[in-house]
Amino acid sequence: MAIHLYNTLTRTKEKFVPLEEGKVKMYVCGPTVYNYIHIGNARPPIVFDTVRRYLEYRGYDVKYVSNFTDVDDKLIKAANQLGEDVPTIAERFIAAYHEDVSALGCKKADVHPRVTENMDIIIEFVEALIEKDYAYESGGDVYFRTKEFKEYGKLSHQPIEDLQLGTRIEVGEKKQDALDFVLWKAAKEGEISWSSPWGEGRPGWHIECSAMARKYLGDTIDIHAGGQDLSFPHHENEIAQSEALTGKTFAKYWLHNGYINIDNEKMSKSLGNFVLVHDILQKHDPQLLRFFMLSVHYRHPINYSEELLQNTKNGLDRLRTSYSNLKHRLENTADLAEVEQEWLDKVDAFKDEFVKVMDDDFHTANAISVLFEMAKQANHYLNEKNTSKKILEAFITQFEELFAIIGVLLNAEEELLDEEIDQLIQDRIDARKNRDFAKADQIRDELKAKNIILEDTAQGTRWKRG
Repeated sequence: MAIHLYNTLTRTKEKFVPLEEGKVKMYVCGPTVYNYIHIGNARPPIVFDTVRRYLEYRGYDVKYVSNFTDVDDKLIKAANQLGEDVPTIAERFIAAYHEDVSALGCKKADVHPRVTENMDIIIEFVEALIEKDYAYESGGDVYFRTKEFKEYGKLSHQPIEDLQLGTRIEVGEKKQDALDFVLWKAAKEGEISWSSPWGEGRPGWHIECSAMARKYLGDTIDIHAGGQDLSFPHHENEIAQSEALTGKTFAKYWLHNGYINIDNEKMSKSLGNFVLVHDILQKHDPQLLRFFMLSVHYRHPINYSEELLQNTKNGLDRLRTSYSNLKHRLENTADLAEVEQEWLDKVDAFKDEFVKVMDDDFHTANAISVLFEMAKQANHYLNEKNTSKKILEAFITQFEELFAIIGVLLNAEEELLDEEIDQLIQDRIDARKNRDFAKADQIRDELKAKNIILEDTAQGTRWKRG
């Protein structure tokens, strides 16, 4: 069986054939780290972590890269408002991001490149585009000549003539054409900046991903992914500048997840329905939010509400109870029952069905339906007078294998005792004193996953249950 995925570039479902047999190069656009991530920001890491897990389950060696935008207008504005510098703001919210998505069961990327650590390759990329006459300098800014890239609009499926309608050159811009987009911004007084051939400045938003994807994955990658809102202009501009430079296809497959609404309304600060993951995780099991996100196909919009989240909790609890009952029966069975091949075949069939629906554009909603049917059949089996250890073990193995693919824990986290929490906090303090920051982060993530919230203060570390 082969995996088929929906490619935004072609607007068709295609058979997945990686550039190199057995290997996948995958780039997922990461957050701009000026605040805690909101629930919409959480969907891509959950969705594409699951895609990564499934590809690995199917035998692929996946190199997964996801960037941090650690300098841009939003960061500069936040730094000015808080009276701090940009690197301090970025460092704080990169740590917060790792803490949140780790609690959501997302594995770290193989590489998490930052813009500020890759300024040299970004500048070289821009220089090369100027040399090819795809870009030009104007008053310290550098712009991409959009009309020179003849396939502009191929990802968003918009003819360049349509894109011209309504575009205009904003006050302060020095570009030659309204469609041209910025690659390098001249610094304003007091702004964080880097030296370049065009003077002090910093990169435009779009160029960073092209430069870092090329550095860590090469000229052409297998999968480029992100939220639907990035399709245009961000990903469209990435294609233009990357393919203009290399003359090669930038990404073979483009995957985009759908939007999230809050109580059937678009999430926005102005509506007051802006929900931070940081806040949700203080009230709910992080695994519940992951399971909720995967209960809808990744390309479809998803509606978030406390009522829907509670319904999802009830469903997850049923699955966990079924698994727990299987484990309990296994520990208490004398194994006198005859092994019925019919039941073993039935258990195997659930894995086959799970793989079938996941092969169809990573359809996690249908995969979860398979899990519910498996739990239903497991409950039927548990009602039989005599049960076989072999069949119980088959059910348990299947539960564990398939839940690992969607990244959801089967065991609800046991509540830690206060003294256990205090000891872990002391271990974290000791690790930080010894500059073992990896261990300190690991302990913090472990506590976060168990719904223990830490607050570092001048008087020491405080904690509370979420």
